[in-house]
Amino acid sequence: MNVFERYAPFIQDYIYRSGWQSLRGVQNAAGDAIFGTDGNVLLTASTASGKTEAAFFPILTLLDENPSATVGVLYIAPLKALINDQFGRLSELLEEEGIPVYRWHGDVAQSRKRKLMKKPSGILQITPESLESLMINKHMEIPSLFGDLRFIVIDEIHSLLRADRGLQTFCLIERLTKLAGCSPRRIGLSATIGSPEAAGEFLAAGSGRKTVIPRFEAPKERWRLGMEHFFNTDPQADEGKEVPADVLKPEPSTDTAPKAADPGIAYIFEHTRGRKCLVFTNSREECEAVCQSLRQYCEAAREPDRFLIHHGNLSASYRESAEEEMKDDDSLISVCATATLELGIDIGRLERAFQIDAPFTVSGFLQRMGRTGRRGDPSEMWFVMREEHQEARAMLPDTIPWYLIQGIALVQLYIEERFVEPPRTDRLPYSLLYHQTMSTLASSGEMTPGELASRVLTLSSFARITKDDYRLLLKHLLSIDHINRTENGGLIVGITGERIVNNYKFYAVFRENIEYTVRAGSEQLGTIVKPPPVGDKIAIAGRVWVVEEVDHKRREVCCTLVKGNIPAYFGDVAGDIHTRILERMHGVLSEDKTYPYLMAHAVCRLAEARDTFRKSGMASHPLVHLGGKMWALFPWLGSYAFLALERFLKIRCREKLGLKGLNSSRPYYMQFSMQAGEKEFYEIVRGEAEGEIDPMELVYPKEVPVFEKYDEYVPEELIRKGFALGVLDVEGMRKRVLGWKTP
Repeated sequence: MNVFERYAPFIQDYIYRSGWQSLRGVQNAAGDAIFGTDGNVLLTASTASGKTEAAFFPILTLLDENPSATVGVLYIAPLKALINDQFGRLSELLEEEGIPVYRWHGDVAQSRKRKLMKKPSGILQITPESLESLMINKHMEIPSLFGDLRFIVIDEIHSLLRADRGLQTFCLIERLTKLAGCSPRRIGLSATIGSPEAAGEFLAAGSGRKTVIPRFEAPKERWRLGMEHFFNTDPQADEGKEVPADVLKPEPSTDTAPKAADPGIAYIFEHTRGRKCLVFTNSREECEAVCQSLRQYCEAAREPDRFLIHHGNLSASYRESAEEEMKDDDSLISVCATATLELGIDIGRLERAFQIDAPFTVSGFLQRMGRTGRRGDPSEMWFVMREEHQEARAMLPDTIPWYLIQGIALVQLYIEERFVEPPRTDRLPYSLLYHQTMSTLASSGEMTPGELASRVLTLSSFARITKDDYRLLLKHLLSIDHINRTENGGLIVGITGERIVNNYKFYAVFRENIEYTVRAGSEQLGTIVKPPPVGDKIAIAGRVWVVEEVDHKRREVCCTLVKGNIPAYFGDVAGDIHTRILERMHGVLSEDKTYPYLMAHAVCRLAEARDTFRKSGMASHPLVHLGGKMWALFPWLGSYAFLALERFLKIRCREKLGLKGLNSSRPYYMQFSMQAGEKEFYEIVRGEAEGEIDPMELVYPKEVPVFEKYDEYVPEELIRKGFALGVLDVEGMRKRVLGWKTP
């Protein structure tokens, strides 16, 4: 098919006006799939490859040829910022065609939403949480809004494949299509899919259609990659050592960072000067700390402030001003950011990304790398791995630079195997089951238990949940007044349940801390958790503020700007690291291979780590003697298999081994004391693993491991079952233990 000729005339005109010489591979392949089949389509192509246009050009052509009587395209994205970005691009394309584009999220004015409700048509862009709100609060209008819905486009679908938020999104899609009586095709877009076939099944679940995954020749990826290591105080790892002449060196800098500056942050300060860069961190706290330091260095060097900040706890105005600044091609401002700028927002000609420490996933690394390299330039990322100097008496496990090794493993896994984390499809999402039960009752009103089960339990996300489990949940919800039984025997939301459902925070299934709005005069800065007392200082928006007043009733903190540097706190962040990453980390330490992207300090620090690895015996055996009765275990397992092993040792093996004081640094190592010797350890642990292991055994007596947002409203029995069978990777752990050989 000549895809360009098949496009609507206004799209052909847009392509001419934009100066395109030809269509890209992904655009031809997507056109063939969308025009030539009636299936769902999963488009996987690198960042900035033109996926959005590849999907929307054929969709808009079909909509132009046969206009929809309601909203024709529902576009779901995980971030408001991504919706705002795509809204601008689509509005420009459709300006003269009479196909309206609407946004629907918390920052959009009610007048815009009313306009859509009055005359539903065109494209609606929405987050999963706003779609949940729409399903509850505009339940009766769903058929008139979506009765003739043709397509559902799910952007950055990889971000929805490993958590409850993705399952919630697909529950909502199934509920909406049943209620509206429509059968739209689903189009998934992503730059980083680990298993396209598994993701295709995930995309198709409950749609009654198969997923087409177009194959095409992608342009060769071009990277500029650097990785450097810094101790937080001098000396650095290469001091007094001979470094090979061919080791990668950054371009010279003018070196105006303050003398006492943190070497890693000073390095970023120097190499962002005169450039537009992103500085990625793995948490909001670290993002605030890094931005504070960089701004202080500007002040000390008498330079204008050239750093902005972007994360999920900042107010919309702060986030949007950072986004606008990044889109300005003449701007030389850098932005400190978390995952909020990881996804597909077009931030113009970005020259370089920095990553402080290793991200948790290959997917996260690729997304962050993909922020750069648009408009024909190679993608460029510089890793900055930071570490404290170890005390002379530090134990062996603390002497390994884990983040440096993890960073190398992430890069090598992708280069060598194109590995990206696959979807997680084996969980038991009881928290989400509670949420969708309450949402369905809140939107539809009274239902019999059978009707409710037929609406909720038939959703694809709950395929592993039994009728007995659901019966148990409903009985529990009746007992805690979250649902009530009517005189007719029907079920409705109870008074206690209403207090939860009627709060706007109900729409989200990800866990949130209790947040306080922070204001300086009339300006809203963002939100924090655990506000300090009046007179204390807080860190937000990359600056330090003194607290003038805390209103606990309204959950507001009033403050004024001061100078200084203090840590921020926004709540806990957990990492989910795949077993393949830990296995490749073992490979990094085992091999003598050099990596062309390592810089001088990193080369020397890796050499030290490899030397420690070899001398300690870690290379051949996971159990290492630390002296006396102290041992360290290096299982090279991902987060959930590591957690299963930890519990297996404590519950099944403790007495036989004489195990005491087991402490973990997940997922890298465990330290403990034991009475048994090395040979006995392997024999006992392997012997226990050879027998049957019931995952429920690995939940401690009376333990209720609350992981997800609504677990507190789920019967304890189901929480324990969900953790044992849906979180702990018992099979992965068992396989590893049975592979251990006695020395």
